Amino acid sequence: MLPAAVHYAGGAAAGPAEDTHAVPAKNRWSRVALTFRDVPAEAWCSFVCRLAWEPDEPAEAAADFVLAGFDFLAPDGSSLDFDHVPGLTRTLLDPHSAWIPGPAYQPAGAEAAGAALVRIAFLVPAPARQVAVSLRSWRNALPFEVARPRLHPHDPAQERMPPRRRRPLAVEPDWLDHALVPGERLIVRGQLFAEETGDNAALVRVAYHDGDGAEIAPPYPEIVSTPAFGALVDLPAHRQARRFTLELAPPPGAARVRLGFAAWDSDNPVELLAPPEVSLADRLRLESLSGDDLLDAPTLAARLADRLGRPGESWGPAGPDDAPAVLDRASAVQRGPASPLGPWQPLRLAGQPEWRLPERPDWSEDPFRSPAWRLDYQSLSWLAAMAAGPDGLKRALDLALSWSRHNPWGRPSDGLSLHPAALSARAEVLIGLLARAEPEGEAARLLAAEVVRHGLALSEIVGQNTFARSLHQIHAAVALLAVGRGLPACPLAGFWSSLARLALREGFDALLGPDGAFTEPSLHARLELLTLGRVLIPALAGDDLATFLAERTGPAVPALAGLLDPGGRLPPFGDGPHGVDHAGWIGRLLALDGRAMVAERAASRAPAPGAAGVIAARYDAPGRGWGHFACGFAGQGAQDHRDCSSFVFATGGARWIVEAAGSGQFETGALRQYLLSSRGHNVAHPDGREQGSGNGWLVGSTRLDGAVLHEIATSVHGPEYRHRRIFVVLDDLGGLAVFDRFETRDRPVGFEGLLHLAPDAMVALANPRLALAGREQRRLRLVPRAILGQPGGLEVVNGRNDRPGSVQGFVSRRPGALRPASLLRYTVSGRGRVCGGVLVAIDEAREQRLAALVAGEAVARRLAGE
Repeated sequence: MLPAAVHYAGGAAAGPAEDTHAVPAKNRWSRVALTFRDVPAEAWCSFVCRLAWEPDEPAEAAADFVLAGFDFLAPDGSSLDFDHVPGLTRTLLDPHSAWIPGPAYQPAGAEAAGAALVRIAFLVPAPARQVAVSLRSWRNALPFEVARPRLHPHDPAQERMPPRRRRPLAVEPDWLDHALVPGERLIVRGQLFAEETGDNAALVRVAYHDGDGAEIAPPYPEIVSTPAFGALVDLPAHRQARRFTLELAPPPGAARVRLGFAAWDSDNPVELLAPPEVSLADRLRLESLSGDDLLDAPTLAARLADRLGRPGESWGPAGPDDAPAVLDRASAVQRGPASPLGPWQPLRLAGQPEWRLPERPDWSEDPFRSPAWRLDYQSLSWLAAMAAGPDGLKRALDLALSWSRHNPWGRPSDGLSLHPAALSARAEVLIGLLARAEPEGEAARLLAAEVVRHGLALSEIVGQNTFARSLHQIHAAVALLAVGRGLPACPLAGFWSSLARLALREGFDALLGPDGAFTEPSLHARLELLTLGRVLIPALAGDDLATFLAERTGPAVPALAGLLDPGGRLPPFGDGPHGVDHAGWIGRLLALDGRAMVAERAASRAPAPGAAGVIAARYDAPGRGWGHFACGFAGQGAQDHRDCSSFVFATGGARWIVEAAGSGQFETGALRQYLLSSRGHNVAHPDGREQGSGNGWLVGSTRLDGAVLHEIATSVHGPEYRHRRIFVVLDDLGGLAVFDRFETRDRPVGFEGLLHLAPDAMVALANPRLALAGREQRRLRLVPRAILGQPGGLEVVNGRNDRPGSVQGFVSRRPGALRPASLLRYTVSGRGRVCGGVLVAIDEAREQRLAALVAGEAVARRLAGE
């Protein structure tokens, strides 16, 4: 598809050749915007263009060289505000975006050519029928050129994805319940889409209730009332996409308000495009309260009290058991109970060595140049362990107040202190310290003010759905619930608590479906989500949210236990930190419900591959050592690991084929780019093109004689390729075969497959058709096979780091560092259609069994695509 319209800004202009566009280096402002019309809704598309840069571009190693922005439009051209688009990331300048890395990260040869092909895959969510794509100057220091921009819709027959969550409105209202701040307006913002424009699109029914739950009869201030519907706000739609803002002025005595969103007519489809954003009036927001001043927490809290009409009022804490320390308890389930920390004992954070805290820290410390360490440090989560130890409470309180003094709003000592993970954990820690401080003391007054400041920040994150459909949003909502319960005397407490409850229900519903399907590809993140849900349940006793969480999370915990390998680890697919004892974690999680890990693990099976996006098998018979195989094929988005169809394999009690692993959240630069890229995973990619966003799905599994065949399809290589990955796995896990088949139009095509061997495995090439791996007394045979096309031989890569875009042959075993390891690379080439792979076996007998199975009719037909 060609762009139907082109617009320029910030000095961008048409390029020297036809179908080219020149963008100068006016960062953020220079851009070319391309509008594509009549795009298919609810279908994946790939935006493709040729990006050319100047030969002496100094920002070649920038990971955010160019920003590609995406604005989705209704059929009439009105902009649609989606909270999430698969394949893209929410940003401020553009509704959704994707970063294009600099020349050093492009495929080998691109730097010399001065240009590279850029591909960005994403889902076009209904009801969008147009998309505006902008290429914006960002880190580039010199002009760049965009040539031949195109939009390629994917073949729907080659896509499988779970239905996207939508919010259609019916004549019967969909009710939301919010607590109010006495005397303050409630602001609700959102967007409707109406298939047919006109005066009768949607309405919002309004019902106020007093503190005892009794409904207050209308009329209400500034709201129309009718005999048939009661109080309501009409929402006509004169364009298909209609943004709305409700400024609700509560009547005297109102404590809560119920809002019922509904359509006027069932024949005119209307939907909410995202959960409505909820806030208080602008004068009660952090930005307005702070103004241009650098305010400490007490001054900010005093301004808030003054604007609420309660000058001089301070809000003391609840009892120590009233504010649930959910994040701290979830951390104890994950890592085990924390050991007490002496007031002068060195800190050990994020897997780094011990570090002695200065007597008077300035809170900008970064001794290990580690983002993970800084996040842990700025979270102050370690203060809870210090306060629990002998003589530690006073030191913990002093440090918390020191942090507050060094971090006025708008000028943090370390910018990572505002990261939602650090902000949420710190808020909960401060609540816990406040509950233990002398109620009438100066420390309690100052801590209460700091907790109020954190509550304001968290309420804006939660109310605006800033991190929609992510664990960060769940963390923020959990912390906001603790703040609301921990400061019951604060007039905003009830509002904060109700906002948190709505966000928790919405967040869990988005991340974990009623069928047990996760939208999060990382198994580590799934387990963290389940832990938060299970720990929340007792903290919400008697609340219908607790019932909802129990129903969603209960069946999923044993299912994850079924994915553990005999060594106690979950398969390392997706993002995950190092040094995690998954078996111990799941055991402690099961113990919350009185269940034993041994019994559950023996009884549990791996979850259905369709819902889990994972195939797993394990073997643990006496005499030969345990074995394990797992393959992950969950959907992947803009910030996810490019590991769709990657696998791990262990046999004889040893892990042989491993992942580079690691967490992109705690790494930066070339290291982060490598860990997320296809080059760090056991995948195959055609014609040098790494994976993009997309999905994978299980085509089917077939029993063979002493083995199982699994066939997986993926869409992560774009619309030009039809991809299948086929495994033949022996029942005793003494070997497996992995094959990839790529089909495209009648042209030359080839692919390379990657296998990462464990760092302590020695790999040697016996000949072009055999590689041998060894460790201690164990051996592994790796035999390449070409089914369709010509084999290209074998290559072992170990520790290659000549340029950021070519890093290969490393694994990650601790934050901030890579360890060289052998990577086996095999290639197959042909025309139109190619198929090949590797037999992996512990001995020649199993190699021959695999060869016989591959030659058999059942496997041969799958490999040939019949």
